[in-house]
Amino acid sequence: MLTDRTLFLDRDGVINVQLVGDYVKNVSELEFREDFLKSIPLIVKNFRKVFIVTNQQCIAKGLCSKDDVDEVHRHLLEVLESHGLHITNIYVCPHLAGSGCPCRKPATGLAMQAKADYPDIDFARSVMVGDSASDMRFGRSCGMETVFIGKITDENRTDILADSDHIVNSVYQYLSQLS
Repeated sequence: MLTDRTLFLDRDGVINVQLVGDYVKNVSELEFREDFLKSIPLIVKNFRKVFIVTNQQCIAKGLCSKDDVDEVHRHLLEVLESHGLHITNIYVCPHLAGSGCPCRKPATGLAMQAKADYPDIDFARSVMVGDSASDMRFGRSCGMETVFIGKITDENRTDILADSDHIVNSVYQYLSQLS
């Protein structure tokens, strides 16, 4: 059953395993979170459109190219499609943190790009799932429901508690509560 709701997903730490202190720079480094793959039927049931919005400053740092990230995303899309999930689009900010780029989360540029491409998106009927304070601020600034995946630490406690509607361990845990 499709709804008119839209899901925005961060990539690293939500869809795939976060590489601590590193970036997914090629397909061999991409490892899907099992709990995410398990959540696919619930995503399909609850959301009409699904977007990935991801900061990838590894490009600006010269650790990989835009083509490398595009190849990772082609593979990611193939795997998710094979599991029954169609990703509507992927939006990437390749710029450095602190660059002031309007597309780097927590700025809302990636959401505005999605809205320009898909004008029927209603942010009030959208959910942002991420694993960082910047993901939560991004979603909150757009008027979305926000879902934080992960652990609250001393460093992120204030921001996460202020900007998260839900705090869970996985996309699956959040979506299981909807059914």
